[in-house]
Amino acid sequence: MGLKLQQSHHHSVAVKVNEQMGTKRGYTFIQANRAWLPKFLLLWVMVMAFLSAWIYKKMDADNKVRREEVLSSMCDQRARMLQDQFSVSVNHVHALAILVSTFHYYKNPSAIDQETFAEYTARTAFERPLLGGVAYAERVVHSEREKFERQHGWTIKTMQREPSPIRDEYAPVIFSQETVSYIESLDMMSGEEDRENILRARATGKAVLTSPFRLLGSHHLGVVLTFPVYKSKLPLRVTVEERIEATAGYLGGAFDVESLVENLLGQLAGNQAILVNVYDVTNSSDPLIMYGHQNQDDDLVMLHESKLDFGDPFRKHHMICGYHQKAPTSWTALTTAFLFFVICLLVGYILYGAAIHIVKVEDDFHEMQELKVRAEAADVAKSQFLATVSHEIRTPMNGILGMLALLLDTDLSSTQRDYAQTAQVCGKALITLINEVLDRAKIEAGRFELETVPFDLRSILDDVLSLFSEKSRNKGVELAVFVSDKVPQTVMGDPGRFRQIITNLVGNSVKFTERGHIFVKVHLAENTKAIVDAKAETCLNGGSDEGVMISGAQQFKTLSGYEAADERNSWDSFKQLIADEERRYDASNMKVADEASVSVTLMVSVEDTGIGIPLIAQDRVFMPFMQADSSTSRNYGGTGIGLSITKCLVELMGGHISFISRPQVGSTFSFTAVFGRSKKASFSDTKKSNAEDLASCFRGLKAIVVDGKPVRAALTRYHLKRLGIVVEVTSSVKIAASACGKNGSSCGYVEFQFRIIIWEKMSKFSKIIFCILGFCHYLLDDLITLTRSCQ
Repeated sequence: MGLKLQQSHHHSVAVKVNEQMGTKRGYTFIQANRAWLPKFLLLWVMVMAFLSAWIYKKMDADNKVRREEVLSSMCDQRARMLQDQFSVSVNHVHALAILVSTFHYYKNPSAIDQETFAEYTARTAFERPLLGGVAYAERVVHSEREKFERQHGWTIKTMQREPSPIRDEYAPVIFSQETVSYIESLDMMSGEEDRENILRARATGKAVLTSPFRLLGSHHLGVVLTFPVYKSKLPLRVTVEERIEATAGYLGGAFDVESLVENLLGQLAGNQAILVNVYDVTNSSDPLIMYGHQNQDDDLVMLHESKLDFGDPFRKHHMICGYHQKAPTSWTALTTAFLFFVICLLVGYILYGAAIHIVKVEDDFHEMQELKVRAEAADVAKSQFLATVSHEIRTPMNGILGMLALLLDTDLSSTQRDYAQTAQVCGKALITLINEVLDRAKIEAGRFELETVPFDLRSILDDVLSLFSEKSRNKGVELAVFVSDKVPQTVMGDPGRFRQIITNLVGNSVKFTERGHIFVKVHLAENTKAIVDAKAETCLNGGSDEGVMISGAQQFKTLSGYEAADERNSWDSFKQLIADEERRYDASNMKVADEASVSVTLMVSVEDTGIGIPLIAQDRVFMPFMQADSSTSRNYGGTGIGLSITKCLVELMGGHISFISRPQVGSTFSFTAVFGRSKKASFSDTKKSNAEDLASCFRGLKAIVVDGKPVRAALTRYHLKRLGIVVEVTSSVKIAASACGKNGSSCGYVEFQFRIIIWEKMSKFSKIIFCILGFCHYLLDDLITLTRSCQ
């Protein structure tokens, strides 16, 4: 029957191999389309050519944008300089108008005549380099014309040098600079546009400009700036009529715009790079040229317009700049596009050659695939064979262990019992190894499942630590467990696999620890962050150091006083956890919080002070059948598969495992696991522990914990308080004895091994006050023993 099953099994494996080989034997995309490879290469070349052209156009466009930005900057710079120089000249003309008003009208008699004005303006001409000349025209009404002409000895003339016709008002030039002396006696209001500008100047009190025209003498294009001159000081708030009434004359200056712009461009480097035109655009439909040529804008390649403000809000001017020559060829863009095309062409050729090479080695690839499929099938067959053989071995081994157990129950000699116990130990080790191999095979096959049943987590921890208590006692290693009261009494999960995880971790700690302690802590995962944050805050606030010096040796605030690998599991962190537990115990009488949630995530840590893990071996700790070095197996035993299975089990429970290890200091393994909350209250009621039965015997008693190690003392105090005992903690036996003496009772203490017991004689019964140095999970057994010994 077994032979038939094996034959059918081998047949199924062979069928799977053939199916996989048939599925994977086929043409790849490249081989199936090998005829299209030349066409793909041609398409690649065309696409790369298109991209190269696009890159050239894009870079050329960017160059044009930069060229426009440069033109804009240069044009705005010239506009600002022209505007600033014009404003300086306007200010000088305004100052001259104030001088005429002050010394010609405010003084009586006048301190200015034609000779004085001509000499002053000639000497200060350097302050007005942009003006062709300045002149002053006096306001004369028609009723005073005859008197005015007799006074000056000449007739008021028009711009055409003819006698001025009869008008209501005249503005003949009486003072002029030598450069414009030819306009003396000319009426500035004889022209229609000049008349409007003069009237606008005296009404507003500000400078006004004329439209561009050909200046007399130079025939350059220019404008005339006009300032009103008042014969008396004006009030702060003055009306137009008051301005007109107070007007005494008009001071004007002729600006040679062409010379002004030429002088400006001569001051700038590279003025030949762009061409500049200045326009009067007061009438936008018919702009007037002030500098440049009328049709020159049509010859410019790129144009930019900058606004000009010459101080007259009625007049609008702007400057138009442009490049005289076209932009040169962008060799950078051309070179970049060409190099891109060449590189892409080479890449395409390389890809084409690689495709041809792939096609040539396709047969070898198929052969390698077949060998790979066969190797995978052989590996599957090996795993199945190993699982089958292990299962077949486990069945007779269970029988052997059963018979050995029965044999040990009979009357045997010491030698026979020793032989039988050795055989039983070896059989258990073999069955453990077989179980681990089976678990690993199931995990690799993906057929490993966890059961979900209610179980008492604390009971499992007690059972597991009981297995190692004797060995830890013999080594002198302190073994302790702490379970937070926030952890539910009963959870839903796989108790066997949880027991396996704890057994692996605690077993490794006991195996590799020769001094110090092994400390197992279980609490809710959400409390971890709060404890770590509190630890960081304590350090920042100048908390106490981790170690203290005692008798020349450093003592750390850990369970045994030896240094631990994970500094986060320090006395400060544990102290906060204990304080949180006590507040919760006192406030709610150990009621489980968050009962509405359907699951609970636990954090379990196993801390030891063993030999640690070498740094070079820490990366392969969770790899199956891997150990730190060859001496580990010789000195300590083991196969190196336990931690690998532990990691897989933790991940199946929805958690994560990690560790911190320091050579010759110790290791701390921590993992999280997700369990369900049990709704069956009867489970915990039917399985009450000895602590629950014994709690009533100790309620109301008082105890003094004498221990110099704060972690161990706090742990002892916490568990005694759970029994209803009122506990005090001290670090000295003498202090404890003196505390007893203050009550007026006789006290004594007995010291044996690691325990100090202090008791006080009372009437009717003995009241125990004790401290256990080296507190461990077997506290209740010690309490029972100590109670009997003291009665």
